[in-house]
Amino acid sequence: MLNKVKAYIEAHHLLHEDGKYIVGLSGGADSVALLLVLKHLGYNIEAAHCNFNLRGEESNRDEEYCKKLCEKLNVPFHLIHFDTILYAELHKVSIEMAARTLRYGYFENLRRDIQADAICIAHHRDDSVETILLNLIRGTGMRGLVGIRPKNSNIVRPMLDCSRHEIELFLKEKGVNFVTDSTNLINDVKRNKLRLNVIPELRKMNPSFDNAVMRMANNVNEANKIIFSTLESAFSSIVTADTTDPKAFFEALKLGLPTTDLPSLQIDIVRLRAFVSPSYFLFYLLTPYGFAASMIESIVENLNLQSGKQYITNDYILLFNRNFILISRKKDREMPTLRIQEVGKYIYSDQLSLCIQYEKVDENFVLSRQKNEIMLDVLKVNFPFTLRPLTAGDRFRPFGMTGSKLVSDYLTDEKVNVLDKKAQLVLTDSAGEIVWVVGRRSSEKGRVTAETNAVYRISLC
Repeated sequence: MLNKVKAYIEAHHLLHEDGKYIVGLSGGADSVALLLVLKHLGYNIEAAHCNFNLRGEESNRDEEYCKKLCEKLNVPFHLIHFDTILYAELHKVSIEMAARTLRYGYFENLRRDIQADAICIAHHRDDSVETILLNLIRGTGMRGLVGIRPKNSNIVRPMLDCSRHEIELFLKEKGVNFVTDSTNLINDVKRNKLRLNVIPELRKMNPSFDNAVMRMANNVNEANKIIFSTLESAFSSIVTADTTDPKAFFEALKLGLPTTDLPSLQIDIVRLRAFVSPSYFLFYLLTPYGFAASMIESIVENLNLQSGKQYITNDYILLFNRNFILISRKKDREMPTLRIQEVGKYIYSDQLSLCIQYEKVDENFVLSRQKNEIMLDVLKVNFPFTLRPLTAGDRFRPFGMTGSKLVSDYLTDEKVNVLDKKAQLVLTDSAGEIVWVVGRRSSEKGRVTAETNAVYRISLC
């Protein structure tokens, strides 16, 4: 057992000798074995236990067992209590999801606090087999058929090559007891039904069923590498991503896990349709954005749609706009209005600030030509200025033109997509006249001429 885990750690580069690691300790056979194995292998470990207060005295029994085991092994012990039911009600999620979110959130915070290198979780081969079958039932695609991964960010799983039977034999040989979660013996949860009813029957049909599933998972994993390499090679010709960290972005795509921290995308529909499999490309691309498989199928079927069709998840909006598909994060709240009384720096949002300076026009003065900055004659405009979202019917006098124009028409002429139109800001003066379609074009009002003696320099900063 020790050699098997050691070899798996080395093969997948999970741990290093001078690191510090947290072991998620529930008191069950799997986590107890992991604690013992890593202790015997000489790793610097600390244990963390979560009491979810879901099973009354049984939860307290597990906590006490873990505490005494760590005292016996001289392993530092960390403990936290959760009101899991209240959390689930507040966030409108299942008890299972609430416990998972609380557990991994706590582990990560603890990892940062004690400066640990990673969090060790006691998933084993049987867990991976169950996960593959669950994913097959759910229809999660090829990514779901590789099972549990040895490493996911700061989570590592050193015992994935061990079976539950091997773990129990190891504990028996060591003379170490463990606790049993009674809910694992009730077949009213999908995973428990598989574990208690389905998998035993499959093992009767094929005694090497677990090995067969894991061989299949390894083959799928290798095939996925080829598929992902093809998708990644085609990515830059099909998609424009607004990201400063492409490595992290591609890692999220590989995992396919929904997240709220992804960049905006622009997908070229013509080039997408020319790809060998537009449907799989979109499945791989959109899953982390929270788009369900059925929704992605609908998107693929509607690639010939006219502009304006939208698909919405909890956190993102997908919009068909001419020959492009646009994906951006939903706005959490209405865009505010900011009143500006004098020169200075004004913070509009986490992403945008506006700076206004007063400048004399002298022999060193240079008129700015940058899109994120305008200059206005101080005698032609007056405070207060107002920075606000674009509203229906807004008009302005575009710089260089004699008449006025609807801002929406100007944006259409500039081929600005619908999502960016909704996010467009304008700056008005004391008379309510638009002096700047922010970041795009200034107005004739406030135009700097040869007679201008001073200006307001207004810029995004």
